[in-house]
Amino acid sequence: MNRSIVAAVGVTALVTSVPLVWMNARQEGEYRRVIAAGDAAAAREQTFEAIEFFSGALTLKPDSTIARLKRGDAYRRRGELGAAVRDLGEAAVLDPTAPRPLELLGDARSAMGQPEEAAREYERFLTLDDREPRVIYKLGLAYYRSGDIPRAVEALRRVVSLDDRFAEAHYLLGLSLRSQEDHGPPERALLRALEIDPTFSAAREELVSLYTASNRPQKALEQLETLAALEPARPERIVRLGLAQARLGRRDAAVLTLRRAAERHPDAAVVYAALGRVWLEIAESQDDQIALRKALEALAPVAARADATSDTLAWYGRVLYLSGEVAAAERALRRAVELFPVEPVAFSHLAAAARRLGHAQLAREAAARHAMLVGE
Repeated sequence: MNRSIVAAVGVTALVTSVPLVWMNARQEGEYRRVIAAGDAAAAREQTFEAIEFFSGALTLKPDSTIARLKRGDAYRRRGELGAAVRDLGEAAVLDPTAPRPLELLGDARSAMGQPEEAAREYERFLTLDDREPRVIYKLGLAYYRSGDIPRAVEALRRVVSLDDRFAEAHYLLGLSLRSQEDHGPPERALLRALEIDPTFSAAREELVSLYTASNRPQKALEQLETLAALEPARPERIVRLGLAQARLGRRDAAVLTLRRAAERHPDAAVVYAALGRVWLEIAESQDDQIALRKALEALAPVAARADATSDTLAWYGRVLYLSGEVAAAERALRRAVELFPVEPVAFSHLAAAARRLGHAQLAREAAARHAMLVGE
């Protein structure tokens, strides 16, 4: 071939390739810029804008695992879970060696209320990385939610063997063990969670339930005292403590606890309802008219509220009945049995008031409903 022709062909190829390289470099630079802008939007919790940027990145690079993964995660955080599963599934196909899409797929499936499907995604993750406590914990949680308690226990024991300071794992292990064993192992797991994080209220709540079920009221009371101290701004915490004290027969302490709660939370109806209930218990157990009057003073304002609950009206009706105001008691108790969730004892109190007033049919119906609700 003529040397001049060869030279001409070489020059033509060079001239053609230079713009192509330049275009590829420019496209790569634009791709990186759009990905960075999407990351910045995601960091600001601007998920809609993040999705737009990552979609732009996919226009530039349709087979980008990173862009597909990031858009899927943005959809997940936005609550568009179907779109998240689609993108994350495609990211997992594009790079079968990447564990992160599988974890996020599991998270999306879990948020969709599909614990079995979530477990399968976490299991796939663990075939690629089998020593990640965070994902093993998520697998244990998925097993727990799907009712597979033995596998949940196995997974969670594995988590705490890898990371003994994983408080949530100890807590969930305690919940799981309560479903299949006696009180010892769950208690140890829950106490270990509290050693790691003394402010872990859910673990203390579970201990209250465990101690109550195993007839250890003093232990339950100790946990309730700690919960009330940890969260003084929540009046229901103090109410539970006061009512627990009353159940143990420490009614003076209960009254003191609930009075202090009323001073701290003067607008909390739940506090006055509980205080009235304790005064009622004192009045009935000791035939104490002063306590009965105090019960009426505590309950009357909260029973008059439009949002009065069934149990508040039940105790108020009982106080009226014992005070001799039987007709008013019946009216209050009729309201109590019409509210949901209904306090079963309201039917018993209503039956007593109706009998006193000669309303035999109402008395029979109320007594029958009470018997049905309490299983008699």
